[in-house]
Amino acid sequence: MTISTVPPDRNLPISPMRYDPRFQVETKADNFDLASAFRLVRRRMIMIIAITVLLMTPTVIIIAGLKPTYQAWARLIVHQPLATSLGADDSSRSDLLDAKSETERLLSRSIAERVVRELRFNLRPEFNPALREVSLVDSIRAKLRGLFDTEKPTSPSRDSVDAIIPEYYRALGVWHEDKSDVIQVSFTSYDPQLAAAVPNRVISVYLDERKFSVSGRLDSAQEWIRQRITEQQARADIAREAARNYQESMDVVSKEDAQDERIKSLIEVTGREGKIEESRLEVKATISTLEATDNASVAAENIAVPDNIATKQRDLRAQEQDLARLLQTYDGNAEAVVDLRGKIEQSRADLNLATKQYLRTMRAKLAALDHEAEAIQSILAEAHEKRTRDAMVQTELTRLQHIADKEQTALDKLEDQRRDLAAKAMLPGAELEVLSPASVPLASQGRGRLFYLVGALLAAISGAVTAAFVIEMSDRTVRSFDQIAAMARTIPAGLIPRLARWENSKTMFEHMPVPMFDEAIRTVVLSLKQSNGGKLPNSIVVTSAHSGEGKSLVARSLAIELAAAAIPVLLVDGDLKRGKLNSFFRSGLVHGLNEFLNGRADVRDIVYRHPSGIDFIPSGKFSLQRRVRSNGLAEIIEMAGAAGQIVIFDSGPVLASTDTVHLTALAERTLAVVRWGKTSRRAVEFSLQQMKSSRNSEIVVAINNVNPKNHALYNFSDSELFSKSLMKYYSFKA
Repeated sequence: MTISTVPPDRNLPISPMRYDPRFQVETKADNFDLASAFRLVRRRMIMIIAITVLLMTPTVIIIAGLKPTYQAWARLIVHQPLATSLGADDSSRSDLLDAKSETERLLSRSIAERVVRELRFNLRPEFNPALREVSLVDSIRAKLRGLFDTEKPTSPSRDSVDAIIPEYYRALGVWHEDKSDVIQVSFTSYDPQLAAAVPNRVISVYLDERKFSVSGRLDSAQEWIRQRITEQQARADIAREAARNYQESMDVVSKEDAQDERIKSLIEVTGREGKIEESRLEVKATISTLEATDNASVAAENIAVPDNIATKQRDLRAQEQDLARLLQTYDGNAEAVVDLRGKIEQSRADLNLATKQYLRTMRAKLAALDHEAEAIQSILAEAHEKRTRDAMVQTELTRLQHIADKEQTALDKLEDQRRDLAAKAMLPGAELEVLSPASVPLASQGRGRLFYLVGALLAAISGAVTAAFVIEMSDRTVRSFDQIAAMARTIPAGLIPRLARWENSKTMFEHMPVPMFDEAIRTVVLSLKQSNGGKLPNSIVVTSAHSGEGKSLVARSLAIELAAAAIPVLLVDGDLKRGKLNSFFRSGLVHGLNEFLNGRADVRDIVYRHPSGIDFIPSGKFSLQRRVRSNGLAEIIEMAGAAGQIVIFDSGPVLASTDTVHLTALAERTLAVVRWGKTSRRAVEFSLQQMKSSRNSEIVVAINNVNPKNHALYNFSDSELFSKSLMKYYSFKA
């Protein structure tokens, strides 16, 4: 890094100027528009293409293996026999059977087996799994299943119907329309001739099955209904006889007036019981209060007591108040005080005696109430017992009569069913009207492969874009100062662009200019100066929330920039555990900051003078030994200040080192480095909270490793920051 003009003195004030931060953060509304969506797609274009290719690869293989399928269908209506409508009493009765039931009959197993055997499905690989070649996916699936299932699966037989029936049902479709009773039978196959033959054959087999099944079912039902009628008749007779005998034996007669008197008496006794119980609870509460304390005066205050006890209590309280007033005037041995104390003792004894007498009275009252309650309980128990007995008799009679009625109703229903079955046995099963038989299809079913490829491509792109949106929505990393504007007491210091590996190695001391990076470092220096009242701070701590965020690069770049401006700089590797700055300076020093703090080296032994004008202190070898110089860092700051140097500490990460928190309290300014697209906002906020102190109340924040191209694709207020610089940079490289 070089400068073309002699820099001004860093300590000269610039009084008339207002030292506001160079980067004013303007919080923009988080609106999502088409431009934002377009930027998101451009940012995630590589990921979208990768996901699309990943999704399309198996889809293309599946679509390439598709074969044209043909579907044929037949439409029919199933009617009741015409004789059914002629013999019906209700002229509005429909002549159609239940379409749902007939649909299930068309799907029956017996019809399926007959169609499979007659049309020789066992010779077709489309429906016979035993004739198919095992695919790679099926072989892999079988091997995975064999890892968990010890029993070896049996291979399907060539002529086995059990393996063909599921394939047959997958190709067969039988349904009826909701707004009509039309039943449709369809079949799908690679062979158009077979697709047309199956629906017609299903209808033919259905008629045969229907014809031979109706008569057998009716005969079995009639025989069963006769046995049920005989058994139900016997049960109905037994139920009526039981109800009549019970009524005669128990002499059940209606006695409404006696019942009313009994209920009134029961209500009165119940009310009396409640009053007695309430009195008992009050008396028990009074006794418990009197027995709970030895102080009669205190006990009398919490309960209702007779007038004589209340009078004695008031007298005792008045005497105690008089005693308190006398004690304010006289001492405890005065005659008036002694006399009044004697009266108080006498009053207290009288109150205790009266309270004990009242307690005995309450106990006697409680015993009387208990006796009366027992008498009421016996009366209530007798009344309840009698009432329960009458209710049980009436309930039992009602139950027996209900059973008799229920048995008679069941008998009537069985008789109706028998007559209905006798009438149905004289009629045929069903009549079938085929509206349109199945014909050989001329075109294949569905759309072409190109259509499916285009649809799959659109679906894959949609899925990839959706995944990109989900990833973008779940991104909680810092990419702009807009995202950390809500964090209090932070000063934006600028965006530092990403360096390539060859640029990172050349920008140290070989004076290979990288315009965008150099300008960003100068911006950080200017922000530090403006935030410090117009002059550079004497001590600067460069840190970050986590490791690997570029704080060391920023620290040494700041040192090089200041040294190039003829400003004395002392760069200290303050990362005591993992400091690596010595590999860049190649100082060759044996001791470093760790040895200085532990007392094993002097400050003169750890300072290295680089030819570029930078004084450098390495971190040294980390040791768990107790530090002798607890104020060693403050001594280094004072030493550098006395020599007119600016101290730059490359400290450890805030969340991994407590030394950094202590160092930020000593330094004049703290520069927090945040890595673009990696550091989370939560980590930044927590680390800033750890570093804030009374001296270092405002933290200067710089976002490092910014990708200019990707950053320009975001809808942030600083998205256009690198646009012109990026053009100049590429023109410079050209």
